[in-house]
Amino acid sequence: MNKLFIRLLEARHLNPSFLDPKYEDLTDPFLLADMEKAIARLERAIKNQEKVLIYGDYDVDGVTASTLMEEALVLSGIKPENIEIMLPDRFADGYGMSPKLIKRAKEQGITLVITVDCGSRNHEIVDELNTLKIDTIITDHHETDDEMPDAIAVINPHRKDKPTENLQNLAGVGVAFKFAEALVKQGFIKNSQEKWLLDLVLLGTICDSMSLTGENRILGYFGLKVLEKTRRPGLKELMQRAGVKKLTSDSIGFQIGPRLNAAGRLDSANLSLNLLRAKDAVSAAPLAEKLEQLNKQRKIEQSSATKEIETRGINSDPVIIETGNWHEGVLGIVAGHLVEKYHRPAFVLTKLENDILKGSGRSFGDFNLSEALQFTKNSIISGGGHAGAAGVRLEQKNLYAFREQINEYYRSLKLTNQEDFLKQHADLEITDFSDLTLDFLDDLKKLEPFGFGNEEPIFRLKNVQIMNLTLMGADRNHLRIDLKDQKGKFLKLVAFYAPEKWLHLDPDYDQIEPLVKLTENDFNGVKSLEARIVDL
Repeated sequence: MNKLFIRLLEARHLNPSFLDPKYEDLTDPFLLADMEKAIARLERAIKNQEKVLIYGDYDVDGVTASTLMEEALVLSGIKPENIEIMLPDRFADGYGMSPKLIKRAKEQGITLVITVDCGSRNHEIVDELNTLKIDTIITDHHETDDEMPDAIAVINPHRKDKPTENLQNLAGVGVAFKFAEALVKQGFIKNSQEKWLLDLVLLGTICDSMSLTGENRILGYFGLKVLEKTRRPGLKELMQRAGVKKLTSDSIGFQIGPRLNAAGRLDSANLSLNLLRAKDAVSAAPLAEKLEQLNKQRKIEQSSATKEIETRGINSDPVIIETGNWHEGVLGIVAGHLVEKYHRPAFVLTKLENDILKGSGRSFGDFNLSEALQFTKNSIISGGGHAGAAGVRLEQKNLYAFREQINEYYRSLKLTNQEDFLKQHADLEITDFSDLTLDFLDDLKKLEPFGFGNEEPIFRLKNVQIMNLTLMGADRNHLRIDLKDQKGKFLKLVAFYAPEKWLHLDPDYDQIEPLVKLTENDFNGVKSLEARIVDL
């Protein structure tokens, strides 16, 4: 093992077991509250071949969880024709169990509803289903109320009455996988068949920004292996159109995920669901192409809204609030862009009928959006979410009051050192480029998949000299820097869409300490190590 890699493991306080996780070390699924009740109820459904409805969500986590749950039920003995999947419409239904579920369950003779990635706070819908003699099993990973819905089982590691602390990093698809694991343990699914579901677990976990540590380290490690040889024609078609050449957390988060999410943002999440369920390339190809086009449309909608906001200018309030006639599906992405650029929390709202505004917020630093919306509850119709992301709905006439209250709340917190959240922290300092080899890069791959909680390593290059600086691209907004260390070794650095100030570096006068991530360059079959600039 490379000596520099050993230093990195020590700096991250990682033991060798992190590099070689064992599948058998997964947590017993029956430690989750109500798992035994859920399996017992499903056993009855299998025996009687009941009609089961899976209710999911419109994002990647919800779509992958819905697909996984269907496959788990089929493997356990439920006939495919007895399984229905229902996803909410982002625009008509919003998040959670929709009242439309009641009507559909009645019409189709459903006797068991199983939720994935939702349901923990849908007490009234569960009560209505109970009056119709329709049972509910909830599998979810969102925060719960003190009192659980009156379901047969509520499988959620965040239950306040029975938390499962070492499973609280699970995505919705991760909780659904624990349900599949329980079916394996009880003999309903043949041992090891469930492993083929791990590609879905990896996709949902990364795209829902869940920490890739603990249980998710094991699921992610094996999920990447399964995704590399996925049997899903839909994923193969999608990756081909997205230009995915190598499966990494970046290609999942920035190429595959946005395309799967584009359906729920601009059209129907059923497009992504049907892609994941496609049995052959013939049926998958048009769905993959539709998602590719929707993703392009998403980029256009996002760019249009962003340009309109930036053209008219941002005010100086600590919390940015912007309104306009924009597509609902891109509001959260645009808010995220404003946070990234201006380093302040942001809400982006669009105008609906009847003078109603609906929007999404993204936070920055220590500002908790969920708590902030509680402070503004007198000026909004509804709102909620998490510390970092939230949704809100209010009347146009109350916009001024909402703006004043949320900014008053921000100021009352007297937050300090918010800019610290911008700082990139290096794992190691490098002064000798001879340490940076392709063997070291191979060692780094043992840490994959990278993601929240297991970020790709960053290195600070010290005592270096700029030997050459080149602007690249038609707009000359990409940067290449050739560096030399004190022993005369060279390293090529690249920054795509570099910040303006980087483009004006003077090799004769400027001294820099770059923060970089290492990457492999394969040109005409010749491999070499180079670096992508994270910060200067």
